[in-house]
Amino acid sequence: MNGAPDLRRIATPTVVGLTHVELTWIEKKIEYWVRFGQDVHEQILDRRRRVVSFPPHSVFAFVRWAANDFGTIISRIDIVRAISPGEPYQTLPFVRPGGDILLKAESWPKVERVLQIVDAIESIGINPAEVSPHHWRHVHNRLAAGQEPRSYTAEQHRAILLRRRVEP
Repeated sequence: MNGAPDLRRIATPTVVGLTHVELTWIEKKIEYWVRFGQDVHEQILDRRRRVVSFPPHSVFAFVRWAANDFGTIISRIDIVRAISPGEPYQTLPFVRPGGDILLKAESWPKVERVLQIVDAIESIGINPAEVSPHHWRHVHNRLAAGQEPRSYTAEQHRAILLRRRVEP
């Protein structure tokens, strides 16, 4: 061969049982990043690419934006719940093996609205990664139907936290 490294080998994370997300940042061309979520492992592939890994059942927001000489070609946000090994999942580009997609929004106006909702949740002191998955599905469904989603409240969040304490 020509001496180039085998990118399949480099891009394959060594940590098993986690959900791996490949991030790329080429200013004003390809910008894939995580808006929220707590990764537990990071593998730097080169100066523009890295892989972050999330433990099972954690929630994260994956934003993808890309452009060419004529303008934006993709603008998307996915809010995903990382899966456990053996659990069914949906596939998603740059997410291995995949995850439980709680929310999907495409086109900048919808992506911007989701980011505003995330900001509003953070403004009341709640980590968006700890929000009920049902709320993210609600936001997805309302936006898909062209309706305004209900706001997430501190009272709802307290109820979700109490529910998690008593669930098996």
